[in-house]
Amino acid sequence: MPDITILTEAELRALVPLDLAAVDCVEQGFAALAGGTVAMPPIMSMAIPENNGEVDVKTAHITGAESFAIKVSPGFFDNPKLGLPTTSGLMVVFSARTGQVEAVLLDNGYLTDIRTAAAGAVAARHLARKDASTVAVIGAGMQARLQLRALTLVRPISRAVIWARDADKARAAADALCQELGIEVRAGSDAAGAVSRADIVVTTTPATAPVLMADWLQPGQHVTAMGSDQEHKNELEPACLSRATLYVPDRRSQTELLGELRAALQCGVCAPEQSFPELGDIVTGSLPGRQADSDITIADLTGTGVQDTAIATLARQRAQDRGSGAVISA
Repeated sequence: MPDITILTEAELRALVPLDLAAVDCVEQGFAALAGGTVAMPPIMSMAIPENNGEVDVKTAHITGAESFAIKVSPGFFDNPKLGLPTTSGLMVVFSARTGQVEAVLLDNGYLTDIRTAAAGAVAARHLARKDASTVAVIGAGMQARLQLRALTLVRPISRAVIWARDADKARAAADALCQELGIEVRAGSDAAGAVSRADIVVTTTPATAPVLMADWLQPGQHVTAMGSDQEHKNELEPACLSRATLYVPDRRSQTELLGELRAALQCGVCAPEQSFPELGDIVTGSLPGRQADSDITIADLTGTGVQDTAIATLARQRAQDRGSGAVISA
């Protein structure tokens, strides 16, 4: 039996920071998905409603890759009241040749956070105006912070507003981000006003009713909606999709079940036969993205297994290169 590398969250944080290499890694995963070289089964998802929780299992294999990953990702949204993080979980890396376990990544959701933020950066890199400098973030949790940090890697961001239902959390996030990023970040008291003045809007909540309304959107904006990844979630008023010049799902088959497209289909804003370019199609240039500075673009990110395999493979490769982790014999 082959040796298995065990990597802790602390080791993974040192190996895989949120940087351009992580963004490029996730972008390459989307490109492979668009190229048809990825086997990616539907997400296995289980809700635990009595504890405001859910568990997702995602995986994907890129043809020709030496390894693939399977991720188990719980999200329990009342955990902050208990002094616990919202997300946890782990990834297991397997040999694509033998199926043997190669590594166990005890990341407690860290790699999911990084690949999710990196996907937001990929969407902005290909869909936001090149001169986009102002951001409105709806939500004040971990993804709110990471999404803004990721945007600064791909666009010349100079100002941001954080709006959340919990004003104290919004102020805390804004203060921390202002110090970390060295840009102007403040808490907003009016979501509509913050959105209407932004070049890029990011929704980062587990909302079950819209937190972004269609009449708030302005020409030239890019919206990344990343909170809806379950059948009961919905961050965007469905009319946002008809107001947009271009709607881009990360994976159509997922967003019509779990993302913002689901609600738009249910209310008839979008028709079942409508086709949309996926993010990978935009990344590879096989289909066009933003065509004019006045376009309104929306990226609907439900999270894909190929992102998990991409980021897990990057982590394992760096661990091998640097001799990180504990090695055990199975």
